[in-house]
Amino acid sequence: MRVLRWCTMIELLILRHGPTEWNKDKRLQGRSDIALSAEGRKEVGFWRIPTPFADFNWVSSPLSRAQDTASILGHTPTIEPALVEMSWGDWEGLVWRELLDANDPELDINRAKGLDFRPLNGESPRDVQKRLSQWLMTIEQSTTAVCHKGVLQALYALATGWQMTDTPSEKIRDGCAHLFNIDQGRPLVSQMNIPLKEAS
Repeated sequence: MRVLRWCTMIELLILRHGPTEWNKDKRLQGRSDIALSAEGRKEVGFWRIPTPFADFNWVSSPLSRAQDTASILGHTPTIEPALVEMSWGDWEGLVWRELLDANDPELDINRAKGLDFRPLNGESPRDVQKRLSQWLMTIEQSTTAVCHKGVLQALYALATGWQMTDTPSEKIRDGCAHLFNIDQGRPLVSQMNIPLKEAS
């Protein structure tokens, strides 16, 4: 019997958590367990998961901002450690613009490494990809995952070959969901930037 390749694919819907005060201040959050802001909780309250994905299994990063996003959307997710945000090490809590304005040549050299960029005592995006790849091999059913910007970017890079040395071919927007097909552990982009709010 002929087995079609697409039959092995599993849908994975990814969304970033709602806004926090550190997001508002442009601070690097990483593993710091920063809660959703009051405005962030209100924002998530307006989100709606599109009907085709309503029955998906739900998983979340261990960090409270991701778990609370899932909860506001009406779900109690399974906690998945692989979805935790990229560690920014010693830079967590710092403002990215201030780091850039310091004009440190070592930072420029580090940023040019793309997937191998590594904050001081932190993780690189390639490190994130390694743990994501292991997790993707374990997914057995259509899944919605609430995670973080760094995780989403690493997944998108894994799916497209983006090296993170320039801007991605598609802007990865907040307040949206992003659909991937998982083919035997390999992510493939299906649809980016699916709105979570109805047009007013």
